[in-house]
Amino acid sequence: MNSDHANRLATVIRSIGSDALGPAIDTALKGVVDFDMSCAYLFRFNQPALLVHDGYNQRVTERTLKAYLRGRYLLDPFYVACTNNHPTGLWRMSELAPDSFFASGFSILPDIHPCVSSHHGSLIEEIGFIVPVRPRTALVFSLMRGLHKGAFETDETQRLAALTPLIDAIFSQHLHLAHAEDLADPQDSDSQLEDAFVNILQGQLTETQRHVAKLILQGHSSQSISRALGISEGTVKVHWHNIWQRLGIAGNAELFRLFIGYLTKQQ
Repeated sequence: MNSDHANRLATVIRSIGSDALGPAIDTALKGVVDFDMSCAYLFRFNQPALLVHDGYNQRVTERTLKAYLRGRYLLDPFYVACTNNHPTGLWRMSELAPDSFFASGFSILPDIHPCVSSHHGSLIEEIGFIVPVRPRTALVFSLMRGLHKGAFETDETQRLAALTPLIDAIFSQHLHLAHAEDLADPQDSDSQLEDAFVNILQGQLTETQRHVAKLILQGHSSQSISRALGISEGTVKVHWHNIWQRLGIAGNAELFRLFIGYLTKQQ
């Protein structure tokens, strides 16, 4: 490690527990790989997502960020992974996303997800460190690059992956110092966050149909839903047909708009 790297690491360590941590890590990692944006979110099951570090550099509109934090993060592959106890490490969004995710509502509608549709229908390459905190709770520190620069190369992800223990230790300590209250066990509440998947369909669909609808919203194909639920693809398609019929809609795009409309009304 040369003196420049040592100084950057020292700055990161001194910044733990303060708002300066995110920018300090960004500066340090710029010496490892090139990236355009970064962010860090604390994802907790059935609790609001918390933006721990905003490194979007004003490339993402305030409208998109607010919409994401209102509940659209519920469809984010990183959120789903974190709340299902995914192991620590560096992951590409494309590795975590369901098979039809990039053809789902995130790409159908503009300004839905900071890293997928900041520009209508476009994809930004995202890789993220998952830092588990407790069961169904984890922080994700992501680096993003516009596709005009190309995806992160294998040698770049390998260099970053080697830093996983360091990133894990830094953010774990940071959360305990700066976000202790956010890590406290949640009290009983009338939260309508994760439950929104059920609430928008309550009384209209059976429990199985609601589960299928949730997987559709998250970007699963009929084949993927078949594997997840252990039922035939034909049975999945029957559920699809019954869901559309009961809700009076024509397909996935309208289901997605129904979900977004519900979240908007809760504000």
